[in-house]
Amino acid sequence: MQMLFHIPDPLAARFRQAVPPRQRSAFVAKLMEQALPEDDDPLYRLALEVERDAALNAEMREWREGLIADGIRGQEEAGGYADATR
Repeated sequence: MQMLFHIPDPLAARFRQAVPPRQRSAFVAKLMEQALPEDDDPLYRLALEVERDAALNAEMREWREGLIADGIRGQEEAGGYADATR
């Protein structure tokens, strides 16, 4: 199967310099095999279930929204952190 990826030019240049032309597909396939989780990995399956859990996602969204409004991030967004020494 052929796939098309867009990567930053500096990374592409390093890739072309480091990996010979006839070995590039095997190199990328090996990296993907190492980086991607196995389908039968129990932790990966659990993570997928958590992502599909609508009630849990709603609760996590509430927490995220509550933490965003905690005042600390608000100071950051308002132009920097407040000086704690004042």
